[in-house]
Amino acid sequence: MKETITIQDIFKTIKKRLSLIVILTIIALAISAIVSYVVLTPIYQSSTQILVSQEKTEVNSFSSQDIETNLQLINTYNVIIKSPAILSLVIDELDLNTTAAALTNKITVSNAEDSQVVNITVQDPDPQKAVDIANKTAEVFQTQIKTLMQVNNVSVLTPAVLGDNPTPVKPDPMLNMAIAAVIGMMLGVGLAFLLEYLDTTVKTEEDIEEILQLPVLGLISNISEKDLQSTKLEVIDRRKRL
Repeated sequence: MKETITIQDIFKTIKKRLSLIVILTIIALAISAIVSYVVLTPIYQSSTQILVSQEKTEVNSFSSQDIETNLQLINTYNVIIKSPAILSLVIDELDLNTTAAALTNKITVSNAEDSQVVNITVQDPDPQKAVDIANKTAEVFQTQIKTLMQVNNVSVLTPAVLGDNPTPVKPDPMLNMAIAAVIGMMLGVGLAFLLEYLDTTVKTEEDIEEILQLPVLGLISNISEKDLQSTKLEVIDRRKRL
């Protein structure tokens, strides 16, 4: 006969192994908290914005084609900003102990669709260094683009600043702990069902009824050593009286 699992069986197993599920969830939370607050290094983020404006070749004279040309140039600028030609100068001027390739991984360059504003975002364990790198990258790019492409249509729109109480963007301890709690709970439930499946011992009258498909007519209760000794003394006492 094919064995089926009912909702009652599921809740019964979870209730039976609830302590295991709770313990695994707590362990996962503890590990996540330790990793997030102690092991992982906080990363701070800072951003600056530069504006790609129309070239001032004719006073008060520009068209939509000029703006479209600048928008197309932004993709080229995004590549140039993260190139060694720019980042090497940033490293030299800030006296950073890193390479252009390593610095590239800390910098993200993006712009909104149909926008002439380019965002330079820097992530670093040191919040002040993140601000300095973002501002210096914009400054070096603004200077070097005149030589690289013979244009003068880039200006710094919003420089990066260091807040009073900078907050790291990662790791996110609360998010990590929430994910760990869910994973720990899932592992606990899975392990509970696995142990229940592997457990073939008979412990209660319900197990007997389930296996034999027969009702239990009676039970023999456990007798403690103390009760057994007391019963023996009563029997001896009665025999003496007789």
